[in-house]
Amino acid sequence: LTALKRAPMESLRFKARVRALPADGEANAAVTRLLAGALDVSRSAVSLVSGAQGRTKLFRIEGDSAALASRLEAIAAGRAAT
Repeated sequence: LTALKRAPMESLRFKARVRALPADGEANAAVTRLLAGALDVSRSAVSLVSGAQGRTKLFRIEGDSAALASRLEAIAAGRAAT
């Protein structure tokens, strides 16, 4: 897992980079772990909603919405180590 950062010119999208290969769902699992770690939630709280085979993915993250919003803002502002 290498990075989670805000994509340029986007307000609600983040760019994630992982070293896992996109075979057998390995990259999707790596992004799931990256998100869970960055947002301090369990892996079971992160689920891939769409984009399993594409570059653009939509994840659902369950948890306290205020805490998640705060963590996402911190990541977007570059205040969180990932």
